[in-house]
Amino acid sequence: MKTLRVEDIAGDPGFVRLDEIEGIAHDLRYVGSHNFAGRSLYGSMDCAWLRREAAAGLEAAARWLARQRPGWRVLVLDALRPQRVQEAIWRDFAGTGMEQYFAHPERGSIHSWGMAVDVTLIDAAGREADMGSGYDEMSPASHPALHDELLASGRLTPAQVADRRCLHDAMVAGGYGGIAIEWWHFDHGDRDRVRRELPRVL
Repeated sequence: MKTLRVEDIAGDPGFVRLDEIEGIAHDLRYVGSHNFAGRSLYGSMDCAWLRREAAAGLEAAARWLARQRPGWRVLVLDALRPQRVQEAIWRDFAGTGMEQYFAHPERGSIHSWGMAVDVTLIDAAGREADMGSGYDEMSPASHPALHDELLASGRLTPAQVADRRCLHDAMVAGGYGGIAIEWWHFDHGDRDRVRRELPRVL
């Protein structure tokens, strides 16, 4: 397997910084303490990067969103996540009911290839959309697969589901695919090809 150290990302032409991607904003929650762990998971590591193809897809998603909802933007909450961080997270959750929310390090999270993002929406006034559950809220309320059930029970409102579906549609327009248990997570391209052909960031 090809690998690349996160410390060497800046010199790799295959990666693009988040602040060079047009039409988006970013607030990486694992840099500070505003996350599920309540502490910085990245320390001094610079993780504000995506692979070039994922960055192009994110720009396309932002353009789609701007056409559908003028003034709205995609807000990136997590992008590149080095393998060493994924391993540390797994050690904390292995054997618990929460491990379903994190990829086993042996297989690897697509974040560790710079080909996945965690995202939400911000409106024209710069406010984060109310998605009905928080980022990294590890509960059924976060599961897109349960939207119909959550609507029927009143746990989510039609407006919250509409915003989630808008986010999903924007990301699909950029070549991303979502997952069943996290409204915020999207992988770019074919996961098997990513794991097989691209370098994993350590």
